[in-house]
Amino acid sequence: MTKLEKYISRKIGKATCDFDMLEDGDRVAVGISGGKDSLSLLKILDQRKKITPIKYEVLAIHLDMGYGCVKSKRLKKFFKDNGFKHVIKKINILDTVGGDRKKINCFWCSWNRRKHLFQLAHKHKCKKLALGHHKDDIIQTLLLNMFFQGNRKAMAPKQRMFGGKICIIRPLAYVEGGELAKFAKESGFPLSCCKCPNANSTNRDLMRTLIGRVEKVCKEAKTNLFNSADLTEYD
Repeated sequence: MTKLEKYISRKIGKATCDFDMLEDGDRVAVGISGGKDSLSLLKILDQRKKITPIKYEVLAIHLDMGYGCVKSKRLKKFFKDNGFKHVIKKINILDTVGGDRKKINCFWCSWNRRKHLFQLAHKHKCKKLALGHHKDDIIQTLLLNMFFQGNRKAMAPKQRMFGGKICIIRPLAYVEGGELAKFAKESGFPLSCCKCPNANSTNRDLMRTLIGRVEKVCKEAKTNLFNSADLTEYD
């Protein structure tokens, strides 16, 4: 385990402990997009099984949404080569809008993806669904809600759904995107680039740019924003 991997693993360990994310006997489904965040989460969560006193299983779940972003065969080979238990399901979201990419919006895509992740997690008896959202994502959500909704809600590191039948966890809550980018490069992951028609043109990208500019004059900006966020579970 490299120095960077140990550093990120400790942050994941602290987050899972602080927010009581894992319990003995858990089956954890990890949503895999094919990007640096989810693959980093999968690798380290799987490795932490060897050192944590909590016993749990990990199952990688990848949804091929039909954008051509991820080569499923390549990702399947990665899972097999590294001994990761996995499920891959093809869902062509373009069919829902008659093949017109311009009709797809972020909410519709996210809603469909989340629905199928829940269904697959339930099918494979996973009561925990781990998503690759990290510290930067949580901060961006905070700013979006402050500007557009007038509240300090952010992504909850732990969120029970459907009366507790399934629980979303975000073990990367304390990890920054830049750290994951370095780890992904170090690990040689088979990364995929997003071909979503709305990529790089959302309000979230605007928040990312704003945070980057503020960081130039205040290095603690991310940490201060994170500490000011309301991280409690939401409906």
